[in-house]
Amino acid sequence: MKNKYQYIFLAMLALLVLGLAACQASSGPQISIEDAWGRPSPKVATAGAFYMTIKNTGNQADKLLSASSDSCGVVELHESYDMGDGVMGMRPVEGGFIEIPARGQAELKMGGLHIMCIEKLDDFREGAVLTLTLQFEKSGTKTVDIEIRQPDM
Repeated sequence: MKNKYQYIFLAMLALLVLGLAACQASSGPQISIEDAWGRPSPKVATAGAFYMTIKNTGNQADKLLSASSDSCGVVELHESYDMGDGVMGMRPVEGGFIEIPARGQAELKMGGLHIMCIEKLDDFREGAVLTLTLQFEKSGTKTVDIEIRQPDM
């Protein structure tokens, strides 16, 4: 009879340990990418931009540190800003990363944060799908397909 209770105890202990491990794993960032796209432009245009919504349903913030693509010679995280007198400019993001808050999101959109493709290597023709790899501080790498299309108006 004693062995029966030992097995029950060990089984309950194992379930407890697995449950605690699952709770800890779900407390980190949980990153997903939605509506990833770029606008069409011919290959002679030397740069293009990628837009998307990066969602984090986890309990910890994360940071988008960098991106890369075989379709670009250089990829940078950028932001648009007001240079004054109604003129907009673009520059690399301050700090070199984009914060993805816990239980929040970062919206990369025209006129705001975006991912800049410099030294384009491909024709960004409407309907094309390009691959972009995102590097996060805590979530590691995530690969996303970028649909080349006209902006939603």
